[in-house]
Amino acid sequence: MERQVIEKVYRRYAKVYDACFGPLFEPGRRLTIEKLDCRPGQSILEVGVGTGLSLPFYPPGVQVAGIDISHHMLEGAQARLRRQGVGPEVLLARMDAECLGFPDDSFDKVVAMYVASVVPSPIRLVEEMRRVCRPGGELFIVNHFRNTHPVIGRVERLLAPLSGMVGFHPDFCLEKFSRDTGLEIDEQVPVNAFGYWTLLRVSNRKPFLEPDLEQPSLAS
Repeated sequence: MERQVIEKVYRRYAKVYDACFGPLFEPGRRLTIEKLDCRPGQSILEVGVGTGLSLPFYPPGVQVAGIDISHHMLEGAQARLRRQGVGPEVLLARMDAECLGFPDDSFDKVVAMYVASVVPSPIRLVEEMRRVCRPGGELFIVNHFRNTHPVIGRVERLLAPLSGMVGFHPDFCLEKFSRDTGLEIDEQVPVNAFGYWTLLRVSNRKPFLEPDLEQPSLAS
């Protein structure tokens, strides 16, 4: 979806997002942050922090940066911080997930919950997550992927043209996503109601560069 469409959709969702999606997605949020295994002093980036529903689950002593393209959703996150006074140190900023304004290797772990099927370019999203995550760190992605059940999968494909209305791509394919992004998935866990969503854990490995066999040797 185009950025203007995303902002329009989430401007509409902002006031009702917590009521509609808070309880539904909470098990996935809790499990994701449990899997993050945050340690005091670590820095975490949450891409697509939305209204900040996950922020209370981070333990004290952790530095969390939360970014979102929708300032209406971020207003909800800011209100949550004022209202609940959550434990970790939190920085909120309006930012495009495909063009993160952080230097390379800025974070120990990077998480994106319910974002990959929303952004215009999932490939660019993952590239940016890798870039700002330190080598040896971890990426966590929670998302709905096209169901393998033939009937449900067909319904999702029929709903695909309505992605601009619902705010995500219902027929988002895990196999294509992992192939296009080059993700080597270390762990894959079903989450939320009926396991309809999936949590992926990926080590941020440095890309392997093959030697240039055509490069002349100094001894030749």
